[in-house]
Amino acid sequence: MNTLLLLVAIVDEHKALLLNRFRVIDAPTAATRAAAIAAHGPDIELVLTNGATGFTAAEIAACPNLKLLAAQGAGYENLDVAAAKARGILTCNGAGTNDDCVADHTLALLLASVRALRQQDAALRAGAWRDALPLFPQLTGRRLGVIGLGGIGRKIAARAAAFGMVIGYHNRRPSEAAAGAIYFDSVRALATWADDLVVATPGGAATRHIVDAGVLACLGSGGHVVNIARGSCVDTAALAAALRAGHIAGAALDVYESEPLAPQELLGMDNVLLTPHVAGWSPQAIRATLDNFIANVEAWQQGAPLPTPV
Repeated sequence: MNTLLLLVAIVDEHKALLLNRFRVIDAPTAATRAAAIAAHGPDIELVLTNGATGFTAAEIAACPNLKLLAAQGAGYENLDVAAAKARGILTCNGAGTNDDCVADHTLALLLASVRALRQQDAALRAGAWRDALPLFPQLTGRRLGVIGLGGIGRKIAARAAAFGMVIGYHNRRPSEAAAGAIYFDSVRALATWADDLVVATPGGAATRHIVDAGVLACLGSGGHVVNIARGSCVDTAALAAALRAGHIAGAALDVYESEPLAPQELLGMDNVLLTPHVAGWSPQAIRATLDNFIANVEAWQQGAPLPTPV
């Protein structure tokens, strides 16, 4: 059996898929991770991590027999891919495995924010009826700006279009797969056009604070921001300031600059909806990520191309 260093926490049902195939070193915390690498570095041949947890050049160096480094989901921003490739170590991710789950969660967040479901629930529990509440918009006819029209972004756009929303997007360049969507060459131009923004771009230095105070000002007082990408993509302080000042109407976030800690600046706001980085988590999606990892390992074992290389 190949030795696998497992750096992500998964439930026993799904872990069994790995235990049946590999000698698993389970190290989901910083302390267990350091101890595992110190004790078993020369034995480790496979690593399964995720984009937020990552795997550093120093850790790669401490695993002289490492053959394959994998990110469980699509993101791999904290994996030192360059260091791995310099050693001839194969790298892969889980591209496509949880796209539907993330897109479903995104639409749930968008609907809940625009329709003010959190506020309406609280008002009803406090004894208010609809006549005492303002009217909240429907999605139909609203303009949705998607920052990052990759695999997940396209699925979000398709779901939003089914609700009758008009779709615009920003990528580094226009996408041939964006039939019917309007391309904008800057995030500020997209925000100026849009009623609502969804952040679906990869994380990393290039997209840090891609939604900043200027973008929020362009979005305007009726706008909502949904982030299911990476916490670093949205300037949390600027978002809190915009919400406090009424420069935007609401926000719904699944990812945070402070994670795994909740964003303290946003906790007291009733027009903010927060979920704990679970947009890509469902029984079906987790199973798909592990099946994909196993398929990549089997391809390596057979000398075949990886299904989802980085």
